Amino acid sequence: MSENDAPYLKRFYIYQKERFPILMNLIAVMVFTFSAISFSRICRGAEGFVPWDTYLIGCFATFTLFLLVRIFDEFKDKEDDALYRKYLPVPRGLVSLKELRNIGIVVGVLQILSIAVFQLPMLLLYLIVIAYLCLMGVEFFVPTFLKKRQILYITSHMIIIPLLDIYSSGLDWHLSGEQPHFGLLFFFAVSFMNGIVVEFGRKLKAPADEEEGVVSYTKMWGTKRATYIWMLSVLVTLALATVAANYAQYGLPAFIILTSIALLTVIPGFMFVRNPSKKVAKGVETMSGIWTIGMYLTLGGIPMLMNLIQG
Repeated sequence: MSENDAPYLKRFYIYQKERFPILMNLIAVMVFTFSAISFSRICRGAEGFVPWDTYLIGCFATFTLFLLVRIFDEFKDKEDDALYRKYLPVPRGLVSLKELRNIGIVVGVLQILSIAVFQLPMLLLYLIVIAYLCLMGVEFFVPTFLKKRQILYITSHMIIIPLLDIYSSGLDWHLSGEQPHFGLLFFFAVSFMNGIVVEFGRKLKAPADEEEGVVSYTKMWGTKRATYIWMLSVLVTLALATVAANYAQYGLPAFIILTSIALLTVIPGFMFVRNPSKKVAKGVETMSGIWTIGMYLTLGGIPMLMNLIQG
């Protein structure tokens, strides 16, 4: 029996493994949400952490919102995937768009119910994220215009990350009836740039791995230029993270930690310029993710954990 004829749960297991690894994404979302809440509370000078049920419900909403982003992308990219990436789960028939749509509907209903019952004030922020996600799904009604302008395309889509950050941090300030701290603007900017770092990092390709009809920045700009732009995006993120850390009054230790992680992150970039192989390209992608997690932990997660342990 081929995998396409396997029971639904087995097919979905294969799908998530290839397109949305549940465990890895859940861990990343828990760090993302914890850090956003923590940074907001530290900047406001609020004691302790939000109630744990608030955090866990927020994690569910944020995690499933990222899942919806993945599902929307499957619909948005269906024509290009059918033409150029027939090996992906949807074009090869492992799962259907109808099945993914049904998952999306169930997820959306569960999101609305959980938020309406347990965190009603968060419903407005949730609807803002969903509205933007729907606009992304139809390419803001100008798909041809955007696809001819890759930087504008990716910029417009990456705005979803700080919107999710607004939602996550709102589990602190919005549910507390407070105004968001000004320092959060830089935290949101860092989130946007982290998305750019990951996007550029995963689309630096070795020459042998370039695919017809599939966007890569090495194909657009050449290996050296694309890699240097990726490294520059890491440094821009570092600068924004440093400003954000200043609003949280972390001082010199945070700057040293952030700078150290950033320097380690760009090492594969220099290696890729000299040896643009598949193995080194994977190192760039991996370090992009490590930088993102390390930055969130430094700006919010670790300081909050230390406060909770000491308090």
